[in-house]
Amino acid sequence: MESALVVPRLPPHDPGTPALAVVDMHTGGEPLRVVLAGCPELVGPTLLAKRRYMRQHLDHVRRRLMFEPRGHRDMYGAVLVPSELPDAHLGVLFLHNEGYSSMCGHAVLALGRFALDFGLVPAPPAGAREARVNLHCPCGLVAAFVECEGGRSRGPVRFHSVPAFALATDVLVDVPGHGKVVVDIAYGGAFYAFVSAEKLGLDVCSSKTRDLVDAASAVTEAVKVQFKINHPESEDLAFLYGTILTDGRDTYTEEPTTNICVFADEQVDRSPTGSGVTARIALQYHKGLLELNQTRAFKSSATGSVFTGKAVREAKCGDFKAVIVEVSGQAHYTGTASFTVEDDDPLRDGFLLK
Repeated sequence: MESALVVPRLPPHDPGTPALAVVDMHTGGEPLRVVLAGCPELVGPTLLAKRRYMRQHLDHVRRRLMFEPRGHRDMYGAVLVPSELPDAHLGVLFLHNEGYSSMCGHAVLALGRFALDFGLVPAPPAGAREARVNLHCPCGLVAAFVECEGGRSRGPVRFHSVPAFALATDVLVDVPGHGKVVVDIAYGGAFYAFVSAEKLGLDVCSSKTRDLVDAASAVTEAVKVQFKINHPESEDLAFLYGTILTDGRDTYTEEPTTNICVFADEQVDRSPTGSGVTARIALQYHKGLLELNQTRAFKSSATGSVFTGKAVREAKCGDFKAVIVEVSGQAHYTGTASFTVEDDDPLRDGFLLK
């Protein structure tokens, strides 16, 4: 027997706290919770100023959306805001379990679809097979190209990164429990340390996720203490976001190379990591292992999902030789929700288990 149609309505809640309306998506298994409505206005003349404002005054919104009981420790989110850049269609702040990141490739791939489908960008001309969405991320302007049909998204999305570069190669760090380990550090909108899992006595394809997380987190903490991260254009971007453990297959091959990214507070990316792919392409190009427009496939050891990436042209970032990287992947919608709070709920702002 079919159930009667039920029109959703909000449960009892604090009338002084607006409900947070969201659309949930995923890209290669990595979640993205996009805020549709309910987030208070973010104050500031620039995107980075709005990011600082949210961190200082509205961090409870992030915690409510990312943490249990509405989310989980590996949830990821996006808040859309106006941008001060004339070429940007919209700005975006990225949310995770620890705070706010400077770039998120899987989110850009999803937001390309979202922006087109929800009318946040001009409709493409009749018959167009691709629509461009200019997203102002904290790291800079990123262009997403969305396959479309009849003005709606379909198929994969690709984006062109900000200038990506190798910050340092063959950096020797002392990692507790693992001894001296050689890592590379590269930037793809965020800074990552890269190391073959084999150097840590692990296999990125078969080791337990917990063991990979522990090892990657130890590398991240060691690099933070022993190596100074600098960005040539903004101190807001000068921090190590996480560590990416690889299968060590940096030399070009048509077969996918596998990695796992552990970022923020031991958060595990289910996708191949869009900004990580960007940084890894820049690193391989810097080492002469990859040519312009030579496409590589990157596989997530967590889900088996695949992104592709290639360096499309050379660029500069301060004094660093850099490349613009194109990353492609597929995002999907998973649902919608409205999140409320009750004023007597002691866990209204969420919690995390470790």
